[in-house]
Amino acid sequence: MDLVGACRAFVSVSDRGSFTIGAAAARMAQSVASRRVAALEKHFGEQLFERSSRQVTLTPFGREMLPVSRRLVRLADRMEEEAAQARRAPFRLALPQACSTAGLARLIADARRHGIALAPRAVPPAERAELVRTHEVRAALVAVPPGEAVWTVPLGLATARDPGPGPVHLETLRPGRTDDGPPRCVRLQPEDDVPHVRDRVTRLCDAVGLMPAQLSVATDLASAAAGVLGPDGGLLLCSPAQAGELDLYWRPVGELALARGYCVDAAAETDAARLRTRLGPALARYLGAAGEHGGAR
Repeated sequence: MDLVGACRAFVSVSDRGSFTIGAAAARMAQSVASRRVAALEKHFGEQLFERSSRQVTLTPFGREMLPVSRRLVRLADRMEEEAAQARRAPFRLALPQACSTAGLARLIADARRHGIALAPRAVPPAERAELVRTHEVRAALVAVPPGEAVWTVPLGLATARDPGPGPVHLETLRPGRTDDGPPRCVRLQPEDDVPHVRDRVTRLCDAVGLMPAQLSVATDLASAAAGVLGPDGGLLLCSPAQAGELDLYWRPVGELALARGYCVDAAAETDAARLRTRLGPALARYLGAAGEHGGAR
């Protein structure tokens, strides 16, 4: 039995002294109100109304039960209001800084369509898990090795000049004896300053004989991209989507496959599951995950 619905019918009928008017006030059919009151009487084992006259009146038992029934209905209404407010409460989510404003706007719009009032906070990878731990955000997209990831984002090298078809091999950046200009550098952005990306690139640079100065981590994406767009003709480690946004030529790294990996970290597993199930495709588009990227030349 729907106890709240039955009490709502009972209170509305008793307030108006009529099943017809009381049912209309409670926005239910008269037959529904009658069935609910009858079910409540059967549940309690006592009659709530005298039905001998055209206007229903409360029995002594009904008068005793009316105040508590009214409190139950008010509490149920308050619970509905609280639930609606909770659904509208901002969902604080820590995100990578490496994604575009347009992509972020689309993610927020997608979240709204799924009933999530997203309040994003873009921060470097080292800070995102800490914000979850300190409850400053409800969840975060944290950087993990691709083998542990829900979403993977392919990484390659982007340049301002067309490098030609095929991958870019880092060994071609090794300075030659006859080179008179500064050597070309590989620039990492903060999002890729994580062990499973940075350390692999560092080992590769050492293996192919690049100088230590030829690999650097920029303070932000704009600074990293400026080094590529400038006269030294550097290379930016980035995703295809980022290369497309910057109007750069993107190619995979010839010597090894690189990728960012992401999963959801949340204090409550229900929050993590909610993001994965409701916003999984939207988050993949936002990140530029495999199968969702594009725009690079």
